[in-house]
Amino acid sequence: MFDLVIKNGAVFLDGELQKCNIGVKGEIVTTLTSDDIAGERTVDAGGKWVLPGTIDPHVHVRGPGFAERETFLSGTQDAACGGVTTFFEMPISSPPPYSPEIVKNRMDHAAPQVVVDVAFLGAAGIDKIDEIASCADAGIVAFKTFLHEAPPGRDAEFLGLVAPETRDTLRVMTEISKTGLRGLFHCENNELIQANIKALRAEGKTSPIWHERSRPPVAEIETTSKVLHFAEATGAKVEICHISTPRAVDMVIESRAHGVDVLAETCHQYLFLNTDALEKYGAFAKCNPPVRSEEERKKMWDYIKDGTLDFVSSDHAPYTYAEKTKDPENIFVPPSGMPGLSVRLPLMFTAMKEGKLSLSRLVDLLCANPAKCFGLYPKKGRIAVGSDADFVIVDPDRQDKIRHEESFSNCRDCNVMFDGWPVYGKPERTILRGRVIYENGQITAEPGWGKILKIERGTR
Repeated sequence: MFDLVIKNGAVFLDGELQKCNIGVKGEIVTTLTSDDIAGERTVDAGGKWVLPGTIDPHVHVRGPGFAERETFLSGTQDAACGGVTTFFEMPISSPPPYSPEIVKNRMDHAAPQVVVDVAFLGAAGIDKIDEIASCADAGIVAFKTFLHEAPPGRDAEFLGLVAPETRDTLRVMTEISKTGLRGLFHCENNELIQANIKALRAEGKTSPIWHERSRPPVAEIETTSKVLHFAEATGAKVEICHISTPRAVDMVIESRAHGVDVLAETCHQYLFLNTDALEKYGAFAKCNPPVRSEEERKKMWDYIKDGTLDFVSSDHAPYTYAEKTKDPENIFVPPSGMPGLSVRLPLMFTAMKEGKLSLSRLVDLLCANPAKCFGLYPKKGRIAVGSDADFVIVDPDRQDKIRHEESFSNCRDCNVMFDGWPVYGKPERTILRGRVIYENGQITAEPGWGKILKIERGTR
């Protein structure tokens, strides 16, 4: 007798859908068979697709310092709603996890709240550079560094997390390379952006479109180039986060040809939104880097199809409605970021239905690649005997709409850009380690069912 049986599903196995029944004992897949099997609980998939639970490698939670924006409970509930069974938490917090003690405190705070599994990144910045070596042994999955200065009024959230000067970037990357962990970099040129914002504000150019104009593609391209050249010089393993412009992807391709170990991430907003969204939704569509032109948006899909891009993340970055609507006449005042945990899968699944990518590529981008690149594979990111029983069940033929009110994020009211979009692939059930945690629009797991994933150094 199995603890859980999923029967009559079209299960994604070895790169294709196969009719299969899944037997789970404890938290692990123990049987994949066409035979009838019995369990303490049986989920009849009714011919629907059973995919690996997805992994979002770029999520901001905010709590406890800014619990009004998001807590580990609300954030992981929103993840479950979106078919995400594991996510990586970025180190913007108060204080950022730049030391082993802060990492531990953050993990301890999250543990009783989470309903999905969570791994943590450590902060790597110039003002806490001496902490990088010790932080590497705290169970973190990687390091994160911002190459622009802290936004006004947010110094505490970015302590030990920034390296805006070129010489500091090289020093931080050198220290990261000594740990053997990967460094994730937010690539935008600080000097150029700050000069642009100052000049635009002086000219009264503060309508939403000027956010993108203040952070033009060249600001991202220049800093991406710097990171890639420094990685080649130091031997550091790096990731270029949330790439918004095709030229940055081209540079990743060139660097890989020179032996640089570099991963490339984009986000769903850069694939589905363009600068029209800024003009229509204002600060709700404000993110860093900004959404780009329609031409650039379309070109990014080429790198989805050809395998160049490794992940599509959400960069879930929630802020309250009050924060996002502060000073609506000046786009430089509200913070940058948007919630997105619960919309990433249906948006990408719909693109798959439209022929923009294959199902196998979808699973690579949302499941397998994040697990493989950060030491979670083969336990995560696939459906196989011996793997964690993490699944998302979707009806491939059922069209629905994105509705922000169905989200569990504290900042669901700010997730308006995709409201009303017709989509396929909204999760009907999400299953984590053999436990149904989301079904019929409801969270069915108690806080603390999720695990804190402490990654052993040397496995990443």
